[in-house]
Amino acid sequence: MLPDEDGFSLCRWVRQHPRQAQVPIIMLTASSDEADRVIGLELGADDYLGKPFSPRELQARIKALLRRAQFGQERSGSEVLAFDEWRLDMVSHRLFHNDGEEVILSGADFALLKLFLDHPQEILDRDTIGNATRGRDLMPLDRIVDMAVSRLRQRLRDTEKPPRLIRTVRGSGYQLAANVVAGNGH
Repeated sequence: MLPDEDGFSLCRWVRQHPRQAQVPIIMLTASSDEADRVIGLELGADDYLGKPFSPRELQARIKALLRRAQFGQERSGSEVLAFDEWRLDMVSHRLFHNDGEEVILSGADFALLKLFLDHPQEILDRDTIGNATRGRDLMPLDRIVDMAVSRLRQRLRDTEKPPRLIRTVRGSGYQLAANVVAGNGH
């Protein structure tokens, strides 16, 4: 409900411009429709908060988002993690496919991918993922982790049925089914 354009197009524009791609985005909206939340997160928003909300909740979400961004910046050196057909530069937060394509990651995408890369082959439950990437506990029917995993799968071209790279382990959580190798450079 912005005066000249909507938040979706603004989010899309930010994520398509490499200089702004790492800017954290929290969408604040009067719409509480699940489809709108999914679209916002798929376009690259790091979080989505519907009105009415408490200022304390907004402040907590901002702090969690900034903690994740700061943690990523504290990494030193030119550390690159290679997995499957991908390379993730931990310093610049840039993701490259072996074919040379660069995939722009939102802060939330980076945090989730980093969590999986830190725990390859391990089954991570939804609460662990929610705490590590959102800085908060999940509500019983909260689907934000599932939407984030789905968005990350799309970024990683992991759209087969069933997905081969990030597997769903029924009743348990998600698993990165790839070996991770640390290295330097691209």
